[in-house]
Amino acid sequence: MSRLDIVIAGVGGQGVLLASEIISNVALAAGYDVKKSEIHGMAQRGGSVFSFVRIAEKVYSPIIPAGGADFLLAFEELEALRYAPYLKPQARIIVNTQKISPITVLSGAASYPEDPVEMLKEHFTVYPVDAVSLAKEAGNAKAVNTVIVGMFSVFAGFERRLWKETMKRLLPPKILDVNLKAFELGVSAGERNEA
Repeated sequence: MSRLDIVIAGVGGQGVLLASEIISNVALAAGYDVKKSEIHGMAQRGGSVFSFVRIAEKVYSPIIPAGGADFLLAFEELEALRYAPYLKPQARIIVNTQKISPITVLSGAASYPEDPVEMLKEHFTVYPVDAVSLAKEAGNAKAVNTVIVGMFSVFAGFERRLWKETMKRLLPPKILDVNLKAFELGVSAGERNEA
C-alpha cells in the first residue's frame, strides 16, 4: 500500500469519530504514518459528521482534496451522496442502507433523494449493507460503526489481529464484546462482497 485516503461520514451519534480512531490506530500499529481530521458540525443535533483518515509511509496533511479519496465509509445513504465529491473515479463506497432525514427534509425545505445508493452506483463501486440489522444481531443497534469498520477491514489489507487488539485497547469493557461481534459480522459481509 502506497497511500490510503478514507472519508468516514454519518450523522451525530453514529460513531464516526470512534471509527476513524480505530482505523487510525490500526494503521499506526501496522507501521504507517497517519493523519486525521474531524469535523463535528451539529453532531449533538443529528447533523453531519465526517472524518478524513490518511495513511501512507509519510503523510503531510490531514486534508483529503476533492477527488482524492480511495474509500468512503458512509453510515447513512444521504451522507454517502454528500461526501461523494471527495472520491477518486475508481473509489469504493461502503454504505449503510439507512435513511435518516436531515432537518431540511423534516421541515419540508428539501426532499430526500429517491435512491442515493443507485445514484452512487453510476459512478463508483458501492457495497451497500444493512448495518443496522447486523448491529442488532450483534446485540446493539448502535454498533453500526464497527460493522462498517469490519467490512472495511477486508479491503484495507491490515492483519486481522491488529483490528481486534486495537478495539480491545480503545473500547470500554462493557461494550467490547458487542462491538467485536459487530466487527466480525461486518468482516463476513465484506468477504461476501469481495468474493
